[in-house]
Amino acid sequence: MIDKVVENADKAVRDIPENATLMLGGFGLCGIPENCIQALLRKGVTGLTCISNNAGVDDFGIGLMLKSRQVKKMISSYVGENEEFERQLLSGELEVDLVPQGTLAERIRAGGAGIPAFYTPAGFGTEVAHGKEVREYFGKMYLLENWLKADFSLVKAWKGDTTGNLIYKGTARNFNPMMAAAGKITIAEVEELVPAGELDPNAIHTPGIYVQRIFQGKNYEKRIEQRTVKK
Repeated sequence: MIDKVVENADKAVRDIPENATLMLGGFGLCGIPENCIQALLRKGVTGLTCISNNAGVDDFGIGLMLKSRQVKKMISSYVGENEEFERQLLSGELEVDLVPQGTLAERIRAGGAGIPAFYTPAGFGTEVAHGKEVREYFGKMYLLENWLKADFSLVKAWKGDTTGNLIYKGTARNFNPMMAAAGKITIAEVEELVPAGELDPNAIHTPGIYVQRIFQGKNYEKRIEQRTVKK
């Protein structure tokens, strides 16, 4: 079996070049590749196109990469928690492609499945439809949407083995699995790394064939975006 383990995040992202297209897994601040993001900050690579459900918050996640001006373009669904994102968007410093969440998920899934385009009703009659092919099926209008693929996919899992098999926990399973399949090179960081053969095959969410590099992460903050408690 191929041992895909690398020593740490810095080794994992070592060859991500300027102007690369990245997918970054997670939903909100749950299941984001925290270690890889920190490594990219240290590396200082710029001109990045980042495909992610959201843009983190001002002082965590992709928000840190926005603050350091490493991101040229964001392809996202929800960005309302990031003031720096808003500032860069309104000032014209950041190119943004806002995509309905279901459409974003399906475009990524299609990229991993090798489906170059598909039709969806989401966004018809809105700004989302501008410049896109429209067809009618069964009395309903549909937009043509293209797949999304990336040079590198950065995903975060709960547990993985040395051959790249991954298991996610809870909400982290939303975007990470489909992004793992849609990257030319997929880098996985995990909370627990075990030898090959220790994971229950029936519990694996991402087969190791999709993963090229894996490492055990450390110092996860696992922040909560908005904490609400009773008085």
